[in-house]
Amino acid sequence: MLKKILFTLILLLISSCSSVNYDIDSKTYKATAKNSRIRFLIVHYTAINDQRSITALTGKNVSSHYLVTTDRKEPIYSLVPDLERAWHAGNSSFAGRNNINDSSIGIEIVNLGATPSKRKLHPQSSDFFIAKEQFIPYDPDQIRKVAFLLKTISQKYDIQPENILGHSDIAFKRKQDPGALFPWKELHDTYNIGAWYNKEDFNRYYKKELYSKYSIPEIKAEFRKYGYDMNDTDTWDLESTKAIYAFQMHFRPRNISGNMDLETFAILKALNRKYK
Repeated sequence: MLKKILFTLILLLISSCSSVNYDIDSKTYKATAKNSRIRFLIVHYTAINDQRSITALTGKNVSSHYLVTTDRKEPIYSLVPDLERAWHAGNSSFAGRNNINDSSIGIEIVNLGATPSKRKLHPQSSDFFIAKEQFIPYDPDQIRKVAFLLKTISQKYDIQPENILGHSDIAFKRKQDPGALFPWKELHDTYNIGAWYNKEDFNRYYKKELYSKYSIPEIKAEFRKYGYDMNDTDTWDLESTKAIYAFQMHFRPRNISGNMDLETFAILKALNRKYK
């Protein structure tokens, strides 16, 4: 009761100050120093089936803005409004930004992911690294839906091609999705979606004598230049191997060795020449 009386008195006080203008004017002046909250588009696989994906993404622990199921007749489900923050990225970083949930739209695709490989790329790797052939292919209709969604959202919010990424790109220490069979090159070549390197630039850098001049810290700096949160140690340790593995899943999926080599170097340099 007391709160209602106080609120009424405040309203009376405001109305009595007739010389004070309380209108909010959003038309006369406009700021130019701004940008969209939405800077990234992040693609995931759910690693579970349709119904379990819906249950998980409408529960209390995780969420994404959009969900693409395996049923071609179902719509694309919008689960969180674009301008609200979904919980899909977790501990993440790219291009100097952390907490990618704050600045991204997440797209989950129903796909069972992969069966872990017994192959180890590093003595401490456990079953983190998955061989290409053990990833599960995406349904072509799903990819067409995802292409439509990525194109629509990237145009709406002016998202740069190099900021259309996989979960593994922004959280390579712990994630592998959307995996080595997600068709990044097809999306680029067929729909003009996302980043890909120019063949001419690749040829420019595919030179053993050039590669041999770069130290490990210098190569790692090239990864950071493109956006990967690569450490700056002078060895290819487990964390570095995971970063290379994520990069290769995106840009060289036919050979996801996790090892640094001339071809990976040329792709990385070509991407930086094109986009940075």
